[in-house]
Amino acid sequence: MTLSIFNTLSRRPEPFEPLEPGHVRMYVCGMTVYDLCHLGHARSMLAFDVVQRWLKASGYRVTYVRNVTDIDDKIIARALKNGETITTLTNRMIDALHQDADALGIERPTFEPRATEYVPQMLDIIRRLEDKGLAYRAEGGDVNYAVRKFPGYGKLSGKSLDDLRAGERVAVDDGKQDPLDFVLWKGAKVDEPPEAQWESAYGAGRPGWHIECSAMSCQMLGETFDIHGGGADLQFPHHENEIAQSEGASGKPLARFWMHNGFVRVDNEKMSKSLGNFFTIREVLEKYDAETVRFFILRAHYRSALNYSDVHLDDARAALKRLYTALSLVSVEPVVTIDWSHPFAQRFRAAMDEDFGTPEAVAVLFDLASEINRSKDAALAGLLRALGGTLGLLQIDPAAYLQGGGAAAGGLGEATIQALITDRAAAKAAKNFTEADRIRQDLLAQGVVLKDSATGTTWERS
Repeated sequence: MTLSIFNTLSRRPEPFEPLEPGHVRMYVCGMTVYDLCHLGHARSMLAFDVVQRWLKASGYRVTYVRNVTDIDDKIIARALKNGETITTLTNRMIDALHQDADALGIERPTFEPRATEYVPQMLDIIRRLEDKGLAYRAEGGDVNYAVRKFPGYGKLSGKSLDDLRAGERVAVDDGKQDPLDFVLWKGAKVDEPPEAQWESAYGAGRPGWHIECSAMSCQMLGETFDIHGGGADLQFPHHENEIAQSEGASGKPLARFWMHNGFVRVDNEKMSKSLGNFFTIREVLEKYDAETVRFFILRAHYRSALNYSDVHLDDARAALKRLYTALSLVSVEPVVTIDWSHPFAQRFRAAMDEDFGTPEAVAVLFDLASEINRSKDAALAGLLRALGGTLGLLQIDPAAYLQGGGAAAGGLGEATIQALITDRAAAKAAKNFTEADRIRQDLLAQGVVLKDSATGTTWERS
């Protein structure tokens, strides 16, 4: 069966073949690093982690680029509020991002470019757009994109310019020729730190948000590549603007396939700080082990809405235990290279080849577990573990998992504990002893005892 991917651009599933035989080039919009990653970030990272894993399992070489936005209004505001440099803040948040992603078993992308490393490439695109009449200089050193001069605007989101104009909420009072126009380059402001400014032909300033991804994706993957992904919230205006910028400058299609993962809801409500139902990855991992969280997310199709609740996480943990119970029934489990002609493997592959259908693939795992429960077949147990491994699941020793040691019991996992120890060390280095003590006490309350020595900090469960 040929891999089929739902293409947001065409609004239908399409057979997938990469531009370069055997090599997939994929770009996914990453995080703006001013705070810790939340559940929505986990959902997006996991969705495209599975895409990367399945493409590799299907025999493709994958070049996966996931960017980091390390210059932005929110970053500048947070750094000023904290009394720290932008670089200090973003480095700390990038380290935290990696710790959280590692805890969830998310494989690193091939490349993780930072926006601040690609300002020259952004300025080159802006220059080309200006030369083509698609960009214009405005007051205060800004440069804006002239949306109405790009004929294809709205093709990704399905929004017409007339509909957008009817729903506009801004007036032409900021140097824009049209309310729909967006900023490519922001002129420097007097209250912004020097590290947030770059010299350019337009004067000192910094890039707008949308231009970052156009520059990084085209520089690293070419002006046309295979897959562009991100959360559904990025479809408009971010991805629409990326298309306008990139295709306006190059005259070539940006990405052949556009993929968007669904939203996260909490107890059937939109996740937001104002509703008090906003959770960071670390807060979730304080209650549930990382594999349970991963399994919970993968039980839903990546394009569907994901409803987070303790009830659903508890159910996911119980279901995952059933798979590990089947593995535990075999005393010697062979290491299996997947035979894709095996009936269970065929069904699994058919599910994944239909737009990365993880819910159906997980159902195959449970059918396989049921057969192992009846037959105690070691080869089937090896197949279960191997198929689960393509999703980043079932790689823990079954006995250890079922005995409830550490993460499997719902306590803090080792990766989360180590991440908190790292945070505590950073707090001590910054002489923020109140925060360091708080982390120690929080860990102690969850049964983790820290022991400091001249060689570092170790821990044990009480």
